[in-house]
Amino acid sequence: MGSRDESGGNDLEIIEFYIDEKLDEGQAYRSYYGMNVAKVLEIIRRPPVTGMPGKHHEAALGTFNLRGKVLPLVDLGLWLGKKVRSSDSHKVIVSEFSHVVTAFVVSGVTRIHRMTWSQVEPPGKYLQAFSRDSITGVVRFGDRIVFLLDMEYIIAAMDPAAGLESKVDQVEREGGQGLHVLIADDSPSVRKTLAHCLEQAHYSVTRTTCGREAWDQLQAWRNEAAKKGVPVTEFVNLVISDIEMPEMDGHALTVRIKSEAAFAKVPVILFSSLISDVVHAKGIKAGADDQVSKPDLPDLTRRAGELIRRFQS
Repeated sequence: MGSRDESGGNDLEIIEFYIDEKLDEGQAYRSYYGMNVAKVLEIIRRPPVTGMPGKHHEAALGTFNLRGKVLPLVDLGLWLGKKVRSSDSHKVIVSEFSHVVTAFVVSGVTRIHRMTWSQVEPPGKYLQAFSRDSITGVVRFGDRIVFLLDMEYIIAAMDPAAGLESKVDQVEREGGQGLHVLIADDSPSVRKTLAHCLEQAHYSVTRTTCGREAWDQLQAWRNEAAKKGVPVTEFVNLVISDIEMPEMDGHALTVRIKSEAAFAKVPVILFSSLISDVVHAKGIKAGADDQVSKPDLPDLTRRAGELIRRFQS
């Protein structure tokens, strides 16, 4: 991630890879996908694997040893429901999401693209359903379309103990009475789980799919508050935003919120799997009031209540 473009969006780098599949007619088809380079540890040849007792999905091929660490190997094409063409040249992308290291088999890796989040389109509802809710963004190039995958969702589906759902029972059950939280996250699974946790603590929740949609909702509340002559906190008391989102990312959303006096009493928490020291510094610069790493839901809900109380006082 790097400098800002004119729309306020941060740069990102994605690694593009592809999956070759066999169609029912016997023809070959290549589809292109991407993930954030910052979450890729290395790319290796496909290793031999051992069995994985009690695996949750046929795409879980087994485990292998990488320099003393045992890692799960997931066939990404199988997960996406494709008939993958066999090849000795398959690559493995070793990645880390939300402190979980997982290796994914793909047909091949092409290149790294540098772009801004404003160039990433949100997926339509049909595409989401067709991809098992595993696509969070679409990037159009001259000769092909690259789909950005919700890798955290895939990992959680393969191993429920690694996902947000495993943390739900640890969150506070009280504290949100009469308070309203706006969520911005491009992952359907994260939005659903986060909203569920907050609603269990009696918060009212509005869900949005990206920074642009969240900002449009905030502007609507600001205009309604001005019309009625009441503070905007009558409509929203906290924003919880992911960082990586199509159209407008969490840093750009935070900058916009903090630039308007109407939202002075509305704190912003960045909730992301990508809060490195560099990203944390960017969040501070953008004006975020707190930053929490996924999948720490208990800490998020606790700090949300503390922030709201501090801003109200």
